[in-house]
Amino acid sequence: MTDIEYHPAKHDLNVKEHIRFGVMLQKWMIAVLVSGISVVAFSGSLSAKPALKDVDHVREGIIATGMAYEISEKCGRISPRYFRAIGFLNSLRSHARNLGYSEAEIEAYIDDSNEKNRLEAVARDRLATRGVVVGSEETYCAVGRAEIQAGSAVGRLLR
Repeated sequence: MTDIEYHPAKHDLNVKEHIRFGVMLQKWMIAVLVSGISVVAFSGSLSAKPALKDVDHVREGIIATGMAYEISEKCGRISPRYFRAIGFLNSLRSHARNLGYSEAEIEAYIDDSNEKNRLEAVARDRLATRGVVVGSEETYCAVGRAEIQAGSAVGRLLR
């Protein structure tokens, strides 16, 4: 195993990387929107719901999808499982609907740029915690292989 030198310039996210990650999340969120169009039943319940960003299952699913996408973009030897990802994101939308969230509430969450930025930061932090070094393809590949082997939510979206 070789030593990895720390170069601050390589670890600082540049504007191009930030935009690319943002575009990725928008594509996945649009896939959720397009694949999840359906009639929403009125729940009739007036009980208070937490903000959709505070629903663990939905939030964690979006983060896992973003991590999988980033790995597939940075490691040429690992591919995304697009149909599985679309199905997974659609299941997150269904979960939110089953909890009583309206299409308008779901779309507002998808369109929330502050939340998108927050989720990007969480996904990047989690990748870094797992050993990803920005600019090092092999670290993305190693993390991707480990996630696949573990059968994690991220790994199930990769091959």
